[in-house]
Amino acid sequence: MYVGIGYDIHRFVKDRKLILGGISFDHHSGLTGHSDADVVLHAIGDAILGAASLGDIGELFPDTDDKWKGISSQILLNKIMELVGEKGLRVNNVDVVFISQEPKISGQKKDMEKRISELLMVEPERVNVKATTNEGLDSIGRSEAAAAQAVVTLANNS
Repeated sequence: MYVGIGYDIHRFVKDRKLILGGISFDHHSGLTGHSDADVVLHAIGDAILGAASLGDIGELFPDTDDKWKGISSQILLNKIMELVGEKGLRVNNVDVVFISQEPKISGQKKDMEKRISELLMVEPERVNVKATTNEGLDSIGRSEAAAAQAVVTLANNS
């Protein structure tokens, strides 16, 4: 069994689509970043890369490379899964927490879990998504940013 943790944070900006866990949210702001800034998938991707000792998202998909500009984080996660498969590993389970004052994700949480399970090629019951706020503290608490943390376990493909 291999364990990895991941973390990501992005600022909210106007006139940008909000995507979390591969799902679009109807929200007045989106997250800024070189890609689509899906903090949930970025945290999961980094956790997977850590568990597999494959570096991190910034190394594999640098924001200095226009090849990755505006790319869907779902594509990045697919590429990560290919690398993990080449090492003879598969995702066992993932636990992720979305940290933000807004939006509330409870209405789309199951959709996020389903989409993440599809991307990771695991049963939906192996994916857990939850959310919390920062109780009004710091940039997240002031609704200036959103973050996510993830823990992933990998197992051998056998």
